[in-house]
Amino acid sequence: MKKSSMKLAAAGLAVSMLAAGLLTGCGSKAKNDPSTLRVTMALSEEEWAVMRKSVIPEFEKANNVKVEAVQVEASDVVKKLQAMQGSGKVEIDLIAQDANNLSSLVYNGLVEDLSEYVDLIPAESIGNLAEAGQFDGRTYFMPYRPNAEINYYNENKFNEYGLKVPANWDELYETAKVLKEKEGIGRVALKIKMSGDVIELAEFIRSAGGDPLVLNDEGSIEAFTYLQKLWPELSENTIKASFSSTNGFLAKDEVYYAPNWPFGANIIVKDGGKKEIKAYAGFEGPKGLVKTLGGEMLGIPAGSPNKELAVKFIQYLESKEVQETLMRENGWASFRSDAYGEAEEWQKPYFEATLEALAAAQPLPNVPYWSEAQQAINDAAKEIVEGKDVKTTLDKYAAQIAEAKAKSEAK
Repeated sequence: MKKSSMKLAAAGLAVSMLAAGLLTGCGSKAKNDPSTLRVTMALSEEEWAVMRKSVIPEFEKANNVKVEAVQVEASDVVKKLQAMQGSGKVEIDLIAQDANNLSSLVYNGLVEDLSEYVDLIPAESIGNLAEAGQFDGRTYFMPYRPNAEINYYNENKFNEYGLKVPANWDELYETAKVLKEKEGIGRVALKIKMSGDVIELAEFIRSAGGDPLVLNDEGSIEAFTYLQKLWPELSENTIKASFSSTNGFLAKDEVYYAPNWPFGANIIVKDGGKKEIKAYAGFEGPKGLVKTLGGEMLGIPAGSPNKELAVKFIQYLESKEVQETLMRENGWASFRSDAYGEAEEWQKPYFEATLEALAAAQPLPNVPYWSEAQQAINDAAKEIVEGKDVKTTLDKYAAQIAEAKAKSEAK
């Protein structure tokens, strides 16, 4: 998931970027000014409002500094840091980056090694988010905002047709089939666009005991064989599903079942008033429940002018108080086990589902050739749902992944 699909650029942020001179190198402030911390994140307007009003001011006051926080999408971070390093002017002190977009930053030498600060990670940290920031035994990113998709369903529609939420693959297939028979169109949507991230494809593979980096092992074959069977029963919205569009599909009763990120509950239920949209952790595969670990990690660009101040800001964002604020006001899950007492009553069922999902969540592989592997997985999925032989297709794309791995190791 990737989180870039969950963000809407706030109006006017590009203008504020230019005004601050953060990314253009034309600002009037000294680049090594220790009284200014320059931070990039990718947030919606609503999320920025909470950050600017309820989070940043307290840090500024306590440390007598100015925090310049601006919108930069996850997909743009690598290019911007490369440009800054190339010019010898690193003007960003801290980045919040998608947990599944970290490898290119590490393997291109764009972020600092934070292993000396690993003891600062709170003991209350849950799940495997800290693991997602580790590469080759070193820590480059610190946990901040964990995420794992939960599965939303329309309770009214399920009750109407006498359905229970699917607990496994067999029940998911039967649910999708019944809904299509009753309604004439598919009402179960996944988020499989055949491009970009492979969050749910990886979940199918892993929950069958397969390895996304092998792709033609027994578990992968079982997963894609099942997907080929399931595909005709799914909503056509499956190949159009993103964070925002899936919220719309559920809110408008276009689909009755779909996985999406926990923040969607704020949009659909709290703001949209669709109280019949419930959620649970999701269905198991043959080897159990497996979710993909998403969310954001905090890293410090290599050559940051204010590394120590950035470390202090990381500690602040990881604090119980800030995590409670972000959970309560933004509907974010917290990586701290001691923050959940602040959840509002309506939020609790969704956070319970999220915690269960996080407990089963695994980060996507941290390998230099992951982009090539993702492309191969997507291409294989596209051919298989169109009817191509599963084993033959997976063998072809497994060879592409093996080739990408060999090239990476040869560098």
